[in-house]
Amino acid sequence: MSELRRSEFAVTDATTIRELLDSVRFGSLAYLRVDGTPGVSVLNFVRIEDLIYFHGSPHGERAASLRVNPSVAFLAADPLALIPSHFLHPELACPATQFFRSVVIRGEVRIVRDRAEKAIALAAFMQKLQPEGGYAPVRDDDLYRKSLEATEVFALPVGVATAKFKLGQNLPAHKRREVADRIAERGSSVDLATVKAMRELGLLGD
Repeated sequence: MSELRRSEFAVTDATTIRELLDSVRFGSLAYLRVDGTPGVSVLNFVRIEDLIYFHGSPHGERAASLRVNPSVAFLAADPLALIPSHFLHPELACPATQFFRSVVIRGEVRIVRDRAEKAIALAAFMQKLQPEGGYAPVRDDDLYRKSLEATEVFALPVGVATAKFKLGQNLPAHKRREVADRIAERGSSVDLATVKAMRELGLLGD
């Protein structure tokens, strides 16, 4: 059975899914090109309530494709700690893996025509990418009017979202604790973030 179908890795809590979407810096958008062949694009995105926004040139392949077929799949993934095989078995290579958290959203994108909504989305982008400020606030005004008209903004409902968090749920509790202790001893920022994610999901019994 494919690992993607293993129910122990599934996460359905809407708040947890939103929190992951807010913490991931970029995602991948899968779509059909105008000629019917598959396309994928890595992009910055931002969540506002139950919508994902992304933007780009109105003249590119992605924008042209989405005007013809707005059906997409969007992936946001957070790669976490690498787990070497010897953490789980003294000889076998098979247990080597990587922990991660991911969300997939399927749906239809909407082209944002309203300049005020565009301004709200792009202001949220700036807050995410440059929270320290240092720029004039993005508004539907004379300063940004030309940029708003030249930028294509798309909105994707978060509604149909599935999440997969691979954090050792398939391991016995004592082995999962042992793995967490070993990656904590390794001590990189990714390792510590992994232990935190395992704890937040209630996998470490504390």
